[in-house]
Amino acid sequence: MDKKKPLILVVNDDGVTAPGIRTLIRLMKKLGDVIVVAPDGPQSGMGHAITLDSTLHVERVHIDKGEQVEYACSGTPVDCVKLAMNKLVPKRPDLCVSGINHGSNSSINVLYSGTMSAAVEGAIEGIPSIGFSLLDYSHDADFSQCEEYVIKIAKQVLENSLPKGTCLNVNIPNVKKEEFKGIRICRQANGNWHEEFDERISPQGKTYYWLTGKFVNYDKGEDTDIWALENNYISVVPVMFDVTAHHVIQQLNSWNHG
Repeated sequence: MDKKKPLILVVNDDGVTAPGIRTLIRLMKKLGDVIVVAPDGPQSGMGHAITLDSTLHVERVHIDKGEQVEYACSGTPVDCVKLAMNKLVPKRPDLCVSGINHGSNSSINVLYSGTMSAAVEGAIEGIPSIGFSLLDYSHDADFSQCEEYVIKIAKQVLENSLPKGTCLNVNIPNVKKEEFKGIRICRQANGNWHEEFDERISPQGKTYYWLTGKFVNYDKGEDTDIWALENNYISVVPVMFDVTAHHVIQQLNSWNHG
């Protein structure tokens, strides 16, 4: 690796062979040296889970041509970042990028997302970090229309860094390149999933459940990630791992603690 080039750690939650991460690797190689540590299979919806009750396995892999160093890890996306930082990277990365996720991580989805949890873990490690997501859940999603924006945002973070403890949640609408209106800096929309559990009976006669539901947006603001995406903007939301409800501290201090 060239000591003069930035070192970029690439992770994801869809697995090391997913088209989204293969695209991200190719794009990041235009900006620096790349090391990949990604799950050996799909890990979507894992959030910030880590492996505590079983062993972790890491295997060097060669999937595409190129000089990038790649590892497939048996653990979660956060495990991948932790292992990278503790065992696998030759020096401290200048940037950690996660994705490109197949599907949205806007609004409350950021809490469940393995993609974004890997980026948050990068921020915990003090590395400028970005999670990228395209609003297309299909395995063969077309990432070509958003490539220049992914490079542009990553380059800006490399050049300007980010405040310590923060990362970026970047969501990209699934539209043609000429339909993009640009990039909007946003806040997370106030929305939630109205979930249902479809009850079914297995061939063995046992009851099982299948999670379904729909996303409901309660937020009518035009400064949110949902509004931006619905209006063909790429949304960029700064995210931090401090989940303290600071505005409630004064109220709690007013209670009778006797």
